Amino acid sequence: MPRLLALDFDGVISDSAPESFAVALLTYTQMKDGSRFGSRGAALESGPLPAPLPLNEDPLYAAFIELMPLGNRAEDFAISLCALEARRQIAEQADYDAFRSELDEGWLQEFHRRFYQNRAALSRRDPVGWRRMMGPYSPFLEILHRRSGDAILAIATAKDAGTVDALMRDYGIDALFPADLVLDKDTGVHKDAHLRRLHGTLGVAYAEMIFVDDKVNHLDRAAGLGVGCALAAWGYNGEREIELARRRGYRVCTLENAEEQLFGS
Repeated sequence: MPRLLALDFDGVISDSAPESFAVALLTYTQMKDGSRFGSRGAALESGPLPAPLPLNEDPLYAAFIELMPLGNRAEDFAISLCALEARRQIAEQADYDAFRSELDEGWLQEFHRRFYQNRAALSRRDPVGWRRMMGPYSPFLEILHRRSGDAILAIATAKDAGTVDALMRDYGIDALFPADLVLDKDTGVHKDAHLRRLHGTLGVAYAEMIFVDDKVNHLDRAAGLGVGCALAAWGYNGEREIELARRRGYRVCTLENAEEQLFGS
């Protein structure tokens, strides 16, 4: 059993992909004149936000979700949309990284800034609709409530702290995570920065930590520290990520086996 369980937020605790897609699409079409996705982005400019179900049925959403595990931060949503608009074939991480290198870094950083600006604006304009797009993975929350006394719980996320705090209150799990152990995007670009911070704050050995994420590229950096790694198979990953995680020797957790995989029987 680990002394510390560090959890990514999106794709592990929160099913937030519909909201990320909506904000990314709005931001992208604002910044990309003549985009063939423009009508979709324009629909998000005013009025109530869409419910997750019709959003999930958009073919562009399905393609966007397939690329999500290859990215890390908000600007990666722009990379995914650029690749989809260009009809660029992205089969694996190397393809994604090569495509990213072709894009203007200044434009990507401006996308990052405007993404969070748009997220804040949407949350103010339609707070009910905005939160509706980010439901929890309830069975996993039940595990956390049941086993919260068995390990220190921490958050290691690329999301902003304000959104994470609001959603944890909505989900009823804010009391499970000490405030100083909720580490957001400002902690660092990669998750090993979050884990180093937790190590320094708590003095817990890396070998006594388990890190749960829905992206194999995040687990790869954590593994370099000696941290135990687990892929959340209920997140946005598919068979590509599951098979890769198994080849790397990481735990692959489903909602059915996560409690035993992470805490033991």
